[in-house]
Amino acid sequence: MELLTAELRAVLPRLYAQEKIKDPVIHAKFFTPDSSWTWYVTEGQPEDDDFIFFGFVCGHEDEWGYFSLSELQDGRGPMGLPIERDLYLEPGPFSEVMKREGRDRRS
Repeated sequence: MELLTAELRAVLPRLYAQEKIKDPVIHAKFFTPDSSWTWYVTEGQPEDDDFIFFGFVCGHEDEWGYFSLSELQDGRGPMGLPIERDLYLEPGPFSEVMKREGRDRRS
């Protein structure tokens, strides 16, 4: 599965573009199908030979942070399954996406 499509690149704001917005827009969601790790993407841009994202990461802790396309492409869950992009995520404000996802708290 292609994690970063041309369509996603076209709509994704550059890093820091939503920095001052209280309820930034989530544009994409990546997840491990065989564990509970999830990455909600708000921004991103190319950097050297990689692509750097910023967003809300739900893993050992729920926190805002940076992650790279290469990390997502190389990552595997406990059963060896690759990270996938949620094809059905409807982009929207962070608060709305978290409610729809059943994660209605902010870190």
